[in-house]
Amino acid sequence: MPIQKVLMVDDEPDIRKIGLVSLRSVGKWTAVAASSGEEALQLAPREKPDLILLDVMMPGMTGPDVLARLRANPETANIPIIFMTAKVQKSEVEGYRALGAAGVISKPFDPMQLPAQIRAIVDTPAG
Repeated sequence: MPIQKVLMVDDEPDIRKIGLVSLRSVGKWTAVAASSGEEALQLAPREKPDLILLDVMMPGMTGPDVLARLRANPETANIPIIFMTAKVQKSEVEGYRALGAAGVISKPFDPMQLPAQIRAIVDTPAG
């Protein structure tokens, strides 16, 4: 799947900053950021990203809540979503996949490896 634009959703400013630098400099993609689930729900239909990186643990609205709302909107229903979380035990990852996530990237992430991790997830057939 070709990726040109990524929406990164994380409530931590430092993580957003490092992620955006990685996505732009290493991945060579256009990248936009949202600091909350609500902001992501507003940005996604307008920005039309090819992929959304979504933090699981955020105040107000969790990543799974945001995923459900994005899937319910016809404009964003088919955008691949990759969760980012420190909770990456097998059962948790399976739970996120059952919710409809394309995959999970563990935090903290390596900014030099983040685009490769994203490509590995989106280029792997679901199954």
